[in-house]
Amino acid sequence: MFIEPNLTGERRGWIEVICGSMFSGKTEELIRRLKRAKIANLKVEIYKPAIDVRYDETQVVSHDANSIQSTPIENSQTILLMAQDVDVVGIDEAQFFDAEIMHVCEMLALRGTRVIVAGLDMDYLGRPFGQMPNLLAIADYITKLHAICMKCGNIANVSYRKVAGDGQVLLGEKETYEPRCRKCYHEMSHNKS
Repeated sequence: MFIEPNLTGERRGWIEVICGSMFSGKTEELIRRLKRAKIANLKVEIYKPAIDVRYDETQVVSHDANSIQSTPIENSQTILLMAQDVDVVGIDEAQFFDAEIMHVCEMLALRGTRVIVAGLDMDYLGRPFGQMPNLLAIADYITKLHAICMKCGNIANVSYRKVAGDGQVLLGEKETYEPRCRKCYHEMSHNKS
């Protein structure tokens, strides 16, 4: 990714969105970018939705067990209050945040903050998930990652839910979800019906 040099000394912010299915490496990539920013001596703050306690209550943890300390929050507006004088803000599991998350990211970028957001772009039904479509629309940079289909080995773009449940949000890991390519996802979805 090429970032245009800023020769005026004025801090310019932007929004990066990392999206994809479960097990595609979104959180791993978010952690990698945030750790690099810390190595560069930038002031970094990381936020995650308070409901995501799968691996840890306060840390953002990838499926590969890499982690970084974060602040769990209930409401995206809290980020604006907590992220004063911060160079880089990381936000994990953005699909779980309220409708204000897009406005929060925009305000941070206008303040001169680099905002790195990770989240599922589609739910288990293959539909756009939460506020992710809005975040993708305002992003300056988008990275779409893919997992590997657990049935055929092709690239996977959908998180297939292996257990019963109708709610859009069902926190889970490998026992609950697996990545599927479009073809295998639709074949299994039709076989369930």
